[in-house]
Amino acid sequence: MSVPKYSQNHRPRELRRRVVIPARLRNGAQWSDTCILNISSRGLMIHSGRAAPKGTVIELRRGAFIIIARVMWRDGGRVGLQSDDRLPVEEILSVTQSKALQLVAAEGERVERRKKPRRNSLDARLRGRVFEFIGVSLIVLALALSVWAMAEQAFAKPLARISAVLGG
Repeated sequence: MSVPKYSQNHRPRELRRRVVIPARLRNGAQWSDTCILNISSRGLMIHSGRAAPKGTVIELRRGAFIIIARVMWRDGGRVGLQSDDRLPVEEILSVTQSKALQLVAAEGERVERRKKPRRNSLDARLRGRVFEFIGVSLIVLALALSVWAMAEQAFAKPLARISAVLGG
């Protein structure tokens, strides 16, 4: 078995770790879901439905990690990315095993991972119910006033005749 000889200018390719890790991809102002298929300290291969053209700079987010990389090649939905900075491969992979990504409910408090927490859906529902109550109340009040005005107008003539007969 012979070992291939490399020229002085050729470096052996760095070992890539094969993974399947979900991430978020930003190309311009558009965000999409993507999947990291392999990763090394200088680049990664992803699979994305919105593949960017070669040479485009994209942003990839995985947990707290933000990776800025350039598209080096593209083959259908698979895209090769090269990062200018060294990637913390072990830390990115360890995000997969973090408690925040477990599929089983853990005991304890739920921690909000966003800097600005979402508005509580209960607040929106309560606000919607208040608006609905006010709207229905206004409609009922308008109907009651119109019925009152119609009844007053209907009884005005007979009551005037009765008061005239009684001498008032």
